[in-house]
Amino acid sequence: MTLTSPTQRSLTSADVAHLLGASFGPDTRVRDTGPLAGGGYATVWWALLDDDRRVVVKLSPPAGTPLLRYERGLCAAEARYFRLVAERAPQVPVPPVLHHGTDPAYGEWLVTAMLPGRSLADLAGAGVAVDDGPARYDLGVALAGLHQVTGDRFGYDDERAGGRTWRAAFTAMLHALLADAADWDVRLPVTPGRLHRLVQRHADVLDEVRRPALLHFDCWDGNVLAAPDPDGRLRLRALVDGERFLCGDPLLDLVSPLLFRRVEDEPAHPLLRGYRAASPDPLVLDASARRRLGLYRLHLYLLMTVEMPSRGMTALTHPGRHTRLAALLDEEIAALASE
Repeated sequence: MTLTSPTQRSLTSADVAHLLGASFGPDTRVRDTGPLAGGGYATVWWALLDDDRRVVVKLSPPAGTPLLRYERGLCAAEARYFRLVAERAPQVPVPPVLHHGTDPAYGEWLVTAMLPGRSLADLAGAGVAVDDGPARYDLGVALAGLHQVTGDRFGYDDERAGGRTWRAAFTAMLHALLADAADWDVRLPVTPGRLHRLVQRHADVLDEVRRPALLHFDCWDGNVLAAPDPDGRLRLRALVDGERFLCGDPLLDLVSPLLFRRVEDEPAHPLLRGYRAASPDPLVLDASARRRLGLYRLHLYLLMTVEMPSRGMTALTHPGRHTRLAALLDEEIAALASE
């Protein structure tokens, strides 16, 4: 297996068989295994068991691996998220949790059922000529259902950034990312002071969010699995990689599905049509919503910049990434500064 990040581990089929035996008992037999590509944090393998079940094994980074502040405890967080969605929003397709465990030698791991489908990113990368509009419509429907679940507080759970209000939680999330940037000596196109002043300038729109809705947060195309239905239309099959979930403004979940774009400028997008069709609450993209979306894109592009050294991303391995994100950050900062 080719590792893409310092947070990932080198595994063998024997390692995966050991973890599955520890999960389901010593009589577990594994017929086949293989690595799953596409992620840059955990180590992920698929396995076919002798009872014909297909499962996914996700192994956390080794103990002591330097991580971003919000990434601490993500394996347990993902197990909590999938179980919560299955209980509170069963219409949203997420993988069933089969086991969550720890091992002195291997650390922490999660086993889920392997749901059918390929990611939208994989399909696009393979040059598959298919209309993904129905799958994106389904994603909007799924997010509308997910957002009806109310969390206990705003922000992340556990000891990570959060707060009693969305303003407090979002500010804490931003502060944590800026602290990570300092720890990793990440070059940013803007000073932390200016970022904080910009968020405080627009904090009134954050205060309009009164309910901590359950969010996936990471619904980029790599985490959206789709497969054709009997009529050949590409439909949503699963939302995976839920470890980065948090609770807050539903608009935050409309940023990563249209990565590097502005969802408010595409009102006829299938994602928005599906969301509006399924949500009991109106989706209003007014001036306040546009300012919040700008803040959320700012946060996402900052996160994608700050995580680069922890993932081993350099100018050689990911040419142009830092420059592109800096330009996007500049664009959002300029737009927010002009309002």
